[in-house]
Amino acid sequence: MTQGRPLLNRRLTEFGTTIFAEMSALAARTGSINLGQGFPDTDGPEEIREAAVRALRAGHGNQYPPGLGIPELRTAITEHQQRFHGLVYDPDTEVLVTAGATEAIAAALLALVEPGDEVIALEPYYDSYAACIAMAGGTRVPVTLRPHDGVYGLDLDELRAAVTPRTRLILLNTPHNPTGTVLSREELAAIAALACERDLLVVTDEVYEHLVFEGEHVPLASFPGMRERTVTISSAGKTFSYTGWKVGWITASPELVTAVRSAKQFLTYVSAGPLQYAVAEALRLPDTYFDALRADLRTKRDLLSDGLTDAGFGVYRPAGTYFVTTDIRPLGGGGDGLAFCRALPEHCGVVAIPNAVFYDHREQGAPFVRFAFCKRTEVLTEAVTRLKSLTHWKAGT
Repeated sequence: MTQGRPLLNRRLTEFGTTIFAEMSALAARTGSINLGQGFPDTDGPEEIREAAVRALRAGHGNQYPPGLGIPELRTAITEHQQRFHGLVYDPDTEVLVTAGATEAIAAALLALVEPGDEVIALEPYYDSYAACIAMAGGTRVPVTLRPHDGVYGLDLDELRAAVTPRTRLILLNTPHNPTGTVLSREELAAIAALACERDLLVVTDEVYEHLVFEGEHVPLASFPGMRERTVTISSAGKTFSYTGWKVGWITASPELVTAVRSAKQFLTYVSAGPLQYAVAEALRLPDTYFDALRADLRTKRDLLSDGLTDAGFGVYRPAGTYFVTTDIRPLGGGGDGLAFCRALPEHCGVVAIPNAVFYDHREQGAPFVRFAFCKRTEVLTEAVTRLKSLTHWKAGT
C-alpha cells in the first residue's frame, strides 16, 4: 500500500493470475497430460521455420520493422483475405501487424472505447476480452451462448436487447472459443444489420478461421455496410502451429487502422521482425496445407469427443476451434467445474480448464469444462485411456 491505495489499478482488481497459469502449473507438478491451454505440442511446417531462420541469417527484421508491419507480410495478408474470403484491402493503409491477436484486441479496444462506453461480448469469452475492456474503461455487457441439443447457440433477441444508447462496440468471436460454435451466415447477417441500424463498431476475433469442421467461416466484414465499421483480427499462431511467434494482424478501413495503430504503437510498437517474413510465406501455402490441417484436427476432435463421451461426460462436439466443451454433471459429482478441474490431475492425470472463468454469470458456466485436442494423437489416446476412470466420478473422491 502507498497513499492508502492498493498497488494494482482498480480496473484490474478482479483479474488475478490466469486460470491457464494455475492449471499449467498443476499439470507440471502432477505430471499430468495438459489438455488445458490451447497450444499444439508439435511445431508447424518445417519450411516456415526455415523461412524464419533464413530471415534471421540474412538480417531481415533483426532491427525495427515498419510500424505497420513489413510490406511483404501486409501484402500476403491482403492476398489471403481475397483468396479465402473475397475481401479486398489495401496493404499500405488497411493492414496493421500486431504482437499476436491478443495485442490486436487490446489495441482495438484501447483505441475505440472510452470510459462509460458499453462493449457487448459473447460469453463464455476468451479471458483477455474482459481485461482489455476494463483497461479501456469500458463496461462489458455479456450476451450468453447457451447449450441446447448438443450445441451452443446465440439468442439474437437477447443480443438486440443488450444494445443501449451507451453501446459503442460488439466484440465478436467466431469460430468461438471455448464453445466451438461457428456462427451461421444468417446469424452474422442479423448481427451486421443490428450494427448498421444502431451505428455500432464491431471487433471480430477470427483466429480460428481455418479450423472449421462443420459449416463455414464467413467474415462479418463481408456483409453489406460492415467493411467500414469492422476491425477484423486474425493471427498465425493457430493456423500454422507457431503460437509462440505472436504474429497477428488487423484488416480494416484506413480510419480504423489509423485509430488502432495510435494505441498499438505505445504497446509493443513493433515485434517479431524476422518472423513476419516467415508468416508472409506461410500465408501463401497451397490449399492442401489448410485442408490437411483441418482434416487432422477434425480427426483429433472426434477421437477426444468420443473418449469423453465414453468416460461419461456430456459432450458438445465443436464445429470449430481447438476445444471440446463438456458437461460434468452426468458423471454424478455435482456441477462445480473449478473443483473438478483442480481434482482431475490427481484423480486421473489429465488437466482441463473450467469454463466458469470465461463467464460474468459464473453460475451459467459452472458445470462446463473445456479440453484441448490440438495435441499429438498418441497423447490424446493416452488421455482418453486415463479419463475412463471417471465413469463413476464423485466430486472429492
